[in-house]
Amino acid sequence: MSGSTRTGPVLPTSVRGKSHRPASAWWKLHLFRGMASDVRRRLPYYASDWADAWDYRVVPATVYMYFANILPALAFSLDMFSKTGSNYGVNEVLLASVLGSLVFSVFAAQPLVIVGVTGPITVFNYTVYDILQDTGIDYIGFMAWIAIWSLILHVILAVTDSCNCLRWVTRFPCDIFGFYVAFIYLQKGIQVLDRLGHDTPFYLSVATALLVFMVAYVCGGLGTSPLFTHRVRVFLKDYGTPLTIIFFTGFVHIGRMRSVQLEKLPTGVAFEPTSERQWLVRFWHLSPGEIFTALPFAILLTVLFWFDHNVSSLIAQGSEFPLRKPAGFHWDLFLLGITTGVAGILGLPFPNGLIPQAPFHTESLCVTRPVKQLDEKGQDQGAFSFEATHVVEQRVSNLAQGLLTLVTMTGPLLAALHLIPQGVLAGLFFVMGIQALQANGITSKLVFLAKDRALTLPTTPLKRIKRRSAVWMFVTIELLGFGATFAITQTVAAVGFPVFIFLLIPLRALVLPRIFLPEELDVLDAPTASDFTMEGIGGSWGKCKTGEVGKETVSRMPSNKMGAAYRDGIFACPLNSPEAPAGESAQSGQSTATRTLSVERRSGHAM
Repeated sequence: MSGSTRTGPVLPTSVRGKSHRPASAWWKLHLFRGMASDVRRRLPYYASDWADAWDYRVVPATVYMYFANILPALAFSLDMFSKTGSNYGVNEVLLASVLGSLVFSVFAAQPLVIVGVTGPITVFNYTVYDILQDTGIDYIGFMAWIAIWSLILHVILAVTDSCNCLRWVTRFPCDIFGFYVAFIYLQKGIQVLDRLGHDTPFYLSVATALLVFMVAYVCGGLGTSPLFTHRVRVFLKDYGTPLTIIFFTGFVHIGRMRSVQLEKLPTGVAFEPTSERQWLVRFWHLSPGEIFTALPFAILLTVLFWFDHNVSSLIAQGSEFPLRKPAGFHWDLFLLGITTGVAGILGLPFPNGLIPQAPFHTESLCVTRPVKQLDEKGQDQGAFSFEATHVVEQRVSNLAQGLLTLVTMTGPLLAALHLIPQGVLAGLFFVMGIQALQANGITSKLVFLAKDRALTLPTTPLKRIKRRSAVWMFVTIELLGFGATFAITQTVAAVGFPVFIFLLIPLRALVLPRIFLPEELDVLDAPTASDFTMEGIGGSWGKCKTGEVGKETVSRMPSNKMGAAYRDGIFACPLNSPEAPAGESAQSGQSTATRTLSVERRSGHAM
């Protein structure tokens, strides 16, 4: 099986790297044009999406994403089970993940995006439950109407080409939102342990959670280090975390630990709802007043999904990934509306694009080669980089992990899931949270500011900024945005946090250019994806050389170095893929990305 085999049409470089379709004014509507364009551009690649799956990278990517998707989802199910009156449990969360995986792997324009149950939708679900608790309104029926209204709103946004607004989404709001999601993971891990009391089971659960975190973290670090052989490193990267979860599930039954009664993951009957109801929600029993009361909540949900899913898709198609097949944001938003409506009618939590699982999926499908890191004078710096040669773009890994999730709903596997201690799930939350923080741009800027200037590599992108205060100011604004978002979600006003997140886009477009110089923003921020990915929505908004704002061009940093700069200096996360032969030539559609994995600043591996 060869990772370099490619079938299907390949666009010329001039077409892949730049959109030649003139972007119309934002107030002019062209109904269905974006959706039709997405289908027309992606359909010629549909056959190759299946044929290209004949590659070894698909196997570890499938296993990797199965555990990376299902284990956090199970932990979120534990959270929702206790905070929504047992309306959402393991089976509901698993079936929601299956629904998202099957629909998006088969029908989506971008099948690399992993769809499932996220932390923000968990917050949304139990906040709505808290609001309705004293009203007497049927919670599941009300959530069904939220989904139905949201389906209508998603369709309206899709047919009116609302995704064209994504051209203004840069790494600034993406980093803030990713930072928030990382802290949600950490918070949920602490909450899981906090519910276990303060006796012997609690202390054993804390010890287990910390051991899970440390072992999984070490596996990721070893997988991206120069230690051991290539095969061992690849094995640790691909299977380290799943094996850690399995090991510590059995570890608590060794010796005297066997006598400690640990809290386990609550599960139900195979393929049955957690509560005593049918899968089809009786949503038609709600009164007209209750139905229209659900509309404001649906608007907030739609705002959240428009931002969350599209940001997941943008990061999964980031400029550091040498993708060859076009994206389709309008069509995928339409599909997201369909899955939201179906999930609501079935009484499931609403699935959408996952952060950080979506970009981790793309990383796991990358084939790379090791490259020596050189300074500006061409001298060896004593470190090495991984240069991505191509991505195995296909639909099978997403589909297969969805089918594995469906199999997990069977009786024997549900019984096995019931054996997982809650302390292990807490440790998994810590793993996801810490690794998401390491891969975040805010963290990388903070690390840069904390470093000794004399020991900072001269090729670090942030060193090009003359005003160090500009970096401090930019990071402060990002942290204030994160702090405000996180604070809102700790109150009953959490249901409105999607609006606040959405406001980060005009803040970046209208306010920050008045505070920072264009050349500073070129380094501090950049378009999330390449011109090739953004072609279907009119290109990327950025800065031109003269500093003029608002042009539909990318940052003046060359595209073939943008991904390297931002993944190396700001959005660092080592590729979860094997090295290709050193002599293999890059086969990229837009750019060849390089990630620095030096001893001094090696990022942790994603779960």
